[in-house]
Amino acid sequence: MSIHATAIVDPRAKLGAGVSVGAYTVIDGDVEINDGTSIGHHCVITGKTKIGRDNRIFHFVSLGEANQDKKYAGEPTRLEIGDRNTIREYCSFNRGTVQDRGVTTIGSDNWLMAYVHIAHDCVVGDKTTIANCTQLAGHVHVGDWVTLGGFTGVHQFVKIGAHVMCGVSSVVLMDLPPYVTFGGNPLAAVGINAEGLKRRDFSPEQISNIKSAYKTLYRAGLTFADAKARLAAEANAKPELKLLADFLAGSTRGIVR
Repeated sequence: MSIHATAIVDPRAKLGAGVSVGAYTVIDGDVEINDGTSIGHHCVITGKTKIGRDNRIFHFVSLGEANQDKKYAGEPTRLEIGDRNTIREYCSFNRGTVQDRGVTTIGSDNWLMAYVHIAHDCVVGDKTTIANCTQLAGHVHVGDWVTLGGFTGVHQFVKIGAHVMCGVSSVVLMDLPPYVTFGGNPLAAVGINAEGLKRRDFSPEQISNIKSAYKTLYRAGLTFADAKARLAAEANAKPELKLLADFLAGSTRGIVR
């Protein structure tokens, strides 16, 4: 363990083996940081915050601060971060609220670039890439393998499905179904994320099935209800479509279509 002489670490904090803490960083509260995680200079980690193994947290990061919900009255809520994440400069991730899950959750193996804000009660999966200055409002859910371009803004309660790719400066006001690439202003679907799926070892047959499902949802002229019903039926024989069918069934804000 390596703690710079100018850092302030609360006696209640639990730091694992090999944790390093940079100059002028403050760790204040019931914080748990697991083995191998490195924390840069001038960071503040506070509240009921749990951080996993082998994360790289760069300078001037704020983790576990009180959320920005006006209803928040100091209830004991949490922030939980998984393993092997890269969290770049000036990121801010807030604790949850009792009106929702009570915890903001970030998975593992994520690449979170500078100035990313993740608000209260968000759920971010694994292996995402969230580019500079992207802002997630409260209660947003982001699936695994999602890529969000820089300066993207995501409205509260929006759900973003796994394997989505979203272009730079996107304004996301409705749900984004899995496997789809989005871009433009206003935001629109522009095809499936075929290259990303290839890199993740989806077979040519699976990608073909996903492309066909995309046409059902976006190009066949069907109502949303009819497209959703058709895809739910097709998912029985094509397991890769179950992710899409389940997402559409659970959408509460409607989808970008």
